[in-house]
Amino acid sequence: MTFDEEWAELREAAAERTTLRLNGAPAEGGGGGGGGAPDLVVNRDDLGAIGNDAYDLRTRLSKEGDHARPATFDAAIALTNGNFASGAALLKVHDRWRTHLKTLLDSCAHISNHLDFTKAQHAKDEVKIVGDLTPISKLTEYLK
Repeated sequence: MTFDEEWAELREAAAERTTLRLNGAPAEGGGGGGGGAPDLVVNRDDLGAIGNDAYDLRTRLSKEGDHARPATFDAAIALTNGNFASGAALLKVHDRWRTHLKTLLDSCAHISNHLDFTKAQHAKDEVKIVGDLTPISKLTEYLK
């Protein structure tokens, strides 16, 4: 079987699964905001745990990730003042460390903030979806 044949077969199987899922109707009381469990499910405990871990990592990195940098800077200045070529190289190490540490701290903060936003946004989306679909569910009951 060639790649193109296998790829076409996989796309067809995926399309069938999607069609079956879209054509299926939820059991009584499920889906569509008609009561029961919400359609949009986000496990906020998981998001909160990951966001909390990112925040904790950022806090620890900001305290513990910068211990060697001041001593490296002092050593680089001393070596440079002593006319050692390694002083400039050590200063580059100092600057790169500071740059990479800042990037990592910003990334941890971004992850934490994004997950906090995601939790809040999913809760708002669920309220909006249920509010928008409730009148449609009532109309569906009249059409039966």
